[in-house]
Amino acid sequence: MLSATRQRLTVPLLLLASTALPVCWALPEDLSPLRSLGIILGWAGCGLLFGSLLLMLRETWLSRWLGGLEGMYRWHHRAGIIAYVALLAHPLALAADSWPEFPALAWQTLSPFGNGWAVRLGWLSLLLLMFGLATTFATRIPYRSWRWLHASLGIGVLLGLGHLLQLGIEEPVLPLLALATLLLGWRFIRDDAGLAARPYLVRSAKPIADGVVEISLQPLAEPINAEAGQFVLVAFLSGAGFRGCGQFHPFTISSIAVGGEIRVGVKALGDCTRHLQSIAAGVPARVHGAFGCFLAGRPATAQLWLAGGIGVTPFVALLRAGPLSQPTTLIYLYRSEADAAYLPELQRLAAADRLLSLQAYATGEEPPEMASLLPDSHDLASRECHVCGPPAMVAAVRKALRQRGITTRHIHFENFDFR
Repeated sequence: MLSATRQRLTVPLLLLASTALPVCWALPEDLSPLRSLGIILGWAGCGLLFGSLLLMLRETWLSRWLGGLEGMYRWHHRAGIIAYVALLAHPLALAADSWPEFPALAWQTLSPFGNGWAVRLGWLSLLLLMFGLATTFATRIPYRSWRWLHASLGIGVLLGLGHLLQLGIEEPVLPLLALATLLLGWRFIRDDAGLAARPYLVRSAKPIADGVVEISLQPLAEPINAEAGQFVLVAFLSGAGFRGCGQFHPFTISSIAVGGEIRVGVKALGDCTRHLQSIAAGVPARVHGAFGCFLAGRPATAQLWLAGGIGVTPFVALLRAGPLSQPTTLIYLYRSEADAAYLPELQRLAAADRLLSLQAYATGEEPPEMASLLPDSHDLASRECHVCGPPAMVAAVRKALRQRGITTRHIHFENFDFR
């Protein structure tokens, strides 16, 4: 319990500290309330952006400390949005301070025209932050294009620090500029360019459903340290007559063999994953991870697992790792029998393990009524609930579970949304 509470609080406390430190350093004295507010908002936004930069790093040790990569990304987005709102309100508060007596001065404070580079850089930074945040919600943009568009956030941070330097504030801006450059460079070199990843080779690729292939990856050096239920970031390169995607994408581990060989389930959800359906043995890959704590530290109580589509993969990995030690019900939802990855294997596992109860449902194209699929409240009260699948399904299941009296600490979930 203490560990779960610590993980939930670590990131919010980290963001609070990154916000409070620059605000305390720049806390104004003997200024009007609105001018003081404008200065506080500016430094608070700056601190939140630095916290957001830290949360974008894909390091296994950092993700373990902060409670998982998925949670880090959620807080990364939240911190970026709040920072943008604070930074947008910063010049408005400064202009409002002079508006009653000097309207022309208030307009000069806001206008990027006719002012020096300090104001121009400030507004350019805000525009880039707004553009980068807008791409976060543009889910239809191809991942490769989205990734480069989203990088405008980093440029916006650097221009914002340039805005402060133009105002003559060198301390602590110069150290902050160095830190921001370090974090952005770290992300690009170690994560995006793959320096932190390890070399693997595709050993086999087996179709297991329509639009789903299971790829076996053999380590060429020291294998990653992974557990059932975790996911990895994999970039498939060019080789053996196959044109690689080159970008790192998250894939859930479906099994871990002796010697470090891993298998991942890949569903055709985008351009790269559709292309991977035709991958063959011999293609080189880079694997970074493993990440996630979705099924880690499960208590020795009855379990309810609910999976949607390819979201069944972490549960398959755990079942392949050995027999269950607690009564478990797996509710598996898929559109049709042809889409049901791993279903024959799950049926065999359920027949061989008396602790596993499998309930498989073909839902068709319409979303199912979750409340009708779940056990009654009395049965649910004694279970830990794990949900994995598309974000809309996860949200619907969480809502249905809460309506039946299941508290948040007994609901564990993982989404497939890393934008």
